[in-house]
Amino acid sequence: MDFPKQQLSERVASHIREAIMVGELRASEFIRVEHLATRLGVSATPVREALMILQSEGTVRWEPRRGFRVVPVERGDVHDLFAVQAHIAGELAARSATLLPRTEIDRLRAVQRDLEAAARAGDATRVDQLNHEIHRTINKAPGAHRLTSMLVMTVHYVPLDHFGRVEGWAEASAHDHDAIFDALARRDPGAARAAMEEHVHHVGRLLVDHLAERGAFDDGGAAGRGDDLVTHAP
Repeated sequence: MDFPKQQLSERVASHIREAIMVGELRASEFIRVEHLATRLGVSATPVREALMILQSEGTVRWEPRRGFRVVPVERGDVHDLFAVQAHIAGELAARSATLLPRTEIDRLRAVQRDLEAAARAGDATRVDQLNHEIHRTINKAPGAHRLTSMLVMTVHYVPLDHFGRVEGWAEASAHDHDAIFDALARRDPGAARAAMEEHVHHVGRLLVDHLAERGAFDDGGAAGRGDDLVTHAP
């Protein structure tokens, strides 16, 4: 995997974080640093640095003489993550309802049409790009930089690189936005907040379902695709 040299450990941490969130790296197993480094095409050093970052977040746990173990992901953790994200994104949408120019709302509807076409074509990567453009525009409109930074912190835990693998995510992006645009067009902060919050909660429920199907909430669940990166705990 080709990572830029700048902030390499942060990029590796993001990859590991997403792999854990989608169940590729499974709960209570030890991460094999050398194998992960080989897979990502980096040295072992940024992988270890990334794991230290994730340990500070509580995503992995260091055990002396044994290595880094994946901390189990709980359903409540995922629900909490999206509850926080929904609250912040909802507040930003509410503020955007009184600030976003009409021309920008019209442009977002055009972006949405492209997004729906990409969803029908099964192009998850394009859906993700257009979805990001829509949310970025709404989130940046209020100029609330610290609030936006807090939202970005929660998005770090959302496995966006696996967009096409979470069933329903592309469809949610294609179908949930109309209520948001309508509220923005009506200059209705309350409706914009509610529509955005429901959209984010919807995406969160889909991720919970995806993780449950992969056995991510159960140590005895089905094996993920990351078997070459982990070793079973004794």
